[in-house]
Amino acid sequence: MLTTSSRSLTKIMITAAAGAMAAAGMAAPASAAQAPRTDGTNVIAEYETVTTWVQGNVRIGPSTDYRIAYTVAANQNLIAVCWLEGAMVTANGYTHNKWVYLSDGNYIWGGLLKGDEVGNVGSHCW
Repeated sequence: MLTTSSRSLTKIMITAAAGAMAAAGMAAPASAAQAPRTDGTNVIAEYETVTTWVQGNVRIGPSTDYRIAYTVAANQNLIAVCWLEGAMVTANGYTHNKWVYLSDGNYIWGGLLKGDEVGNVGSHCW
């Protein structure tokens, strides 16, 4: 069984590798994007790669009321964990309340992602 510190180290290593690859303009390999993880509730989830279709803000919570953590460019790959309902947003011709929780602990509104309202992320956050 993983301890909290080894889970955190694994998460940091995957996030750092994905960030380095994104900075180099590379997509994360399927093996890194789908590394299984165990969160605090002992639920197994898989990481998934999502891609932005426009520039947008990544926030520290699932609402535009939260502080901006960083800004992403169009066509940038991010590593997603799951999606959830948050604050309603209207932008770029879309209105909905679907947010994607990223592996770095931040959130992006699904309307900024390619695919459906949640960037085709399959796992709902519990």
